[in-house]
Amino acid sequence: MTRAKVFFTSMRCSFGDSLLLKLRRLLDKGGFDDIDFKKKFVAVKIHFGEPGNLSFLRPNFAKVVADKVTHAKGYPFLTDCGTLYVGRRTHALSHMDAAFENGFSPLSTGCQLIIADGLKGTDDVEVPIEGGKLLKSARIGRAIMDADIVISLNHFKGHEQTGFGGALKNVGMGSGSRGGKMVMHNDTRPRVKEKLCVGCKICERQCAHDAIKIKAGKALIDESKCVGCGRCLASCAQHAIINSWSSAPDALSGKIVEYAKAVVQGRPSYHINVVNQVSPYCDCHNENDAPVVSDIGIFASSDIVAVDQASVDAVNKAAPLPNTVNDERTVVPGDIFGTIHPSINWETQLIHGEEVGLGTRDYELVTVK
Repeated sequence: MTRAKVFFTSMRCSFGDSLLLKLRRLLDKGGFDDIDFKKKFVAVKIHFGEPGNLSFLRPNFAKVVADKVTHAKGYPFLTDCGTLYVGRRTHALSHMDAAFENGFSPLSTGCQLIIADGLKGTDDVEVPIEGGKLLKSARIGRAIMDADIVISLNHFKGHEQTGFGGALKNVGMGSGSRGGKMVMHNDTRPRVKEKLCVGCKICERQCAHDAIKIKAGKALIDESKCVGCGRCLASCAQHAIINSWSSAPDALSGKIVEYAKAVVQGRPSYHINVVNQVSPYCDCHNENDAPVVSDIGIFASSDIVAVDQASVDAVNKAAPLPNTVNDERTVVPGDIFGTIHPSINWETQLIHGEEVGLGTRDYELVTVK
């Protein structure tokens, strides 16, 4: 596979400039206009953010992308699918309310918003996965599959189950319907370390599937009900809930990658990672922890693997910030994601992406001023 080009612009702005203008220049010079958008439906896959979380991408970034597509006579729409865990984005109505609350609307973004898997997360399409090693097919939100072109606009950050969350995570997990998310998660079953559990009931309240009960002051997980969404792992302040098997996160990451391949195979795609407010956990949380590194910049490429690899490399080269989760971990030099999530192999997504022919980890970085 030939070396991929990844285009980069920093977060630095001089007087008279702005990040939005820099993003536009990045797309102008980064091959975005090579895509034929004319009279094409364009799914802009984004995460609208769980209300209470303030590290999600601002709608202003989405407007730059939508305006460029519209200028090229395409039909853009912002989209996401419903979640498995309890929260504000479980069904389409509350999901749209959450998006509006976080500032996403046709007025602020220049395009419509569509929840891709329908009202209750059941409107999906079963898509064969070319070259899949773990799965033969993926259940993808219908509106995403109905689009002619897919653009991913991603907040690059840490993630408690995959190490990092970027383009692969946003496209793969985010495009799966609720049934698809269950398929991706079902190899992961957490367990409780009873010595650490204080019976606070936070995990019980967070579980959308009634799989956790507090008995005799300790949390118990009913594996017959658990779908492995991982919400309890992130919500436990005592670190009393952990993955049951070391291979489970790798299986999850591999399935996410194969779902991403189901989404982008056979049609044009383009991927944009905004590497700012690099929080240690997913934007699915209704809170966000302090960024683990300083803001870095924006990366863009038609290669979904390369853009994530370039973003990981940039974060791992950055100095870890104090007064963050870094202070609670054993720092691994040159490995931010290994530091904040020591039990997760963040490379799995990238390795598997190459193995299934989704993209390459070998890239040339092109800086755009």
